[in-house]
This record gives sequence, structure tokens and C-alpha cells, in this order.
Amino acid sequence: MSVALVGAGPRDPELITVRGLARVRASEVLVYDRLVSPELVAEAPADALRIARDDLSQAEVNATLVSHGRSRFVVRLKGGDPFVFGRGGEEALALAAAGIPFELVPGVSSIAAVPGAALIPVTHRGVSQAVTAFAAHDVETLDAAALARVPGTLVAFMGGARAERLAQRLIEHGKPASTPAAVVSCGTTDDQQVVVSPLGALRGAAATPALVVIGDVVAVRAALALRRSAA
Repeated sequence: MSVALVGAGPRDPELITVRGLARVRASEVLVYDRLVSPELVAEAPADALRIARDDLSQAEVNATLVSHGRSRFVVRLKGGDPFVFGRGGEEALALAAAGIPFELVPGVSSIAAVPGAALIPVTHRGVSQAVTAFAAHDVETLDAAALARVPGTLVAFMGGARAERLAQRLIEHGKPASTPAAVVSCGTTDDQQVVVSPLGALRGAAATPALVVIGDVVAVRAALALRRSAA
């Protein structure tokens, strides 16, 4: 049979693509991440085998996809986009090595959707013409000197709980402490929280998952919020 690597989008179940939802509804086996909304998991057929990825290592996930993909239609449902900090590439390589046909169904990535839900455009004419995304789960190993010099917007995945230390490292390497920054937790959901401050006063997120946005685009949020309130 085959495997579909499907992006579920950033938590809000309405942000999955039409194609992605169709694959979920056709699945015989659904392997899903913790951050995928329960509403999307419920869209799988009643008789589909549901496998939560939480307690599995990446090697076990790969083996599960290969094993079930030999005889059934498997959907690997991943938060955001499978190829944006989703390890979808590793799973695709495992399937290719095993000779299992697979399909990639892109998802709405948090890189723009979460800041957008917080009224922060990651690019804005005259403010930022570039976006640099990186994983911040291990702040100490980041090339903070290079990141501090990068023009435009910085978007840190998995960085909410480490926001304060990330800010410290960037400032140590020359990023102005006055740079606007925001931590957006539980983005696109009803539980979304947004904390905006200068980089030098940034604190960690109270809830996860969270994205950290650093750059002058964050200052655009106040103007957008004001205009939306007046509309």
C-alpha cells in the first residue's frame, strides 16, 4: 500500500488543507503527534488503527510506518508542515529505503501562521524582507553570533521556555536589547497568549508550544490591533 505524510497545521483543526483532511478520512492507520488536535484525530474512520507517537522513538516511528505501510494505507499526521522541523524528511527516507510508496501533503507551517494569528507579519515592506527560522530547544549550541547579525525577522521554534536565555545570547553577540520581540504560546487556538517586550526584557512562555519572534515586525502588531479594534 502506501503512506501519506500529512501536515496538520498549527493546532487549529480548521487550518489543515483539503487534501490533508481527505487523506485522514481515508486512512486505515493513523500515526499522529501530540500537538495534533483531537478533532482531526477523530476524523479518521471509526475502524482505523490510531497510534499516538508520544511514547515512540523516531526509529520506532519509522519502523511503524514501514511495517503498516506494506499492507495498509497509513497517514502520518504531523503538526505544522512535515518538512519544517517535523522530521518528515527522516520518515520519507526510511520509507524510500524500504520501497514503500509515499506522498507528502504539505501543511500550514507555524513559521508564518502563528505570528500571523498574533497580528505579526513576518515580512513587511520597508521593515523586513527576510525570515530566518531555527530550532531553539538547545539554546547553548546555537550560533548566536550569526543569528545576531542576520537581517530581518528571527523565528525560533520550540523556544518559548528558553526565550530569556535566547535573548541573553543574542544580546551578548550584538543584537540590540531594544529589538522588539514576542513569545506566542498555543498559537491559532483559543488558548493563545502573546507576550510582547523589548528583547532585553523578554521572559519565557507560561504555556507551550510557543514560538519566539524577534525583529522590528513585532512593532507592527500594535498598529494592526488598533486598526482592527476601530473597524
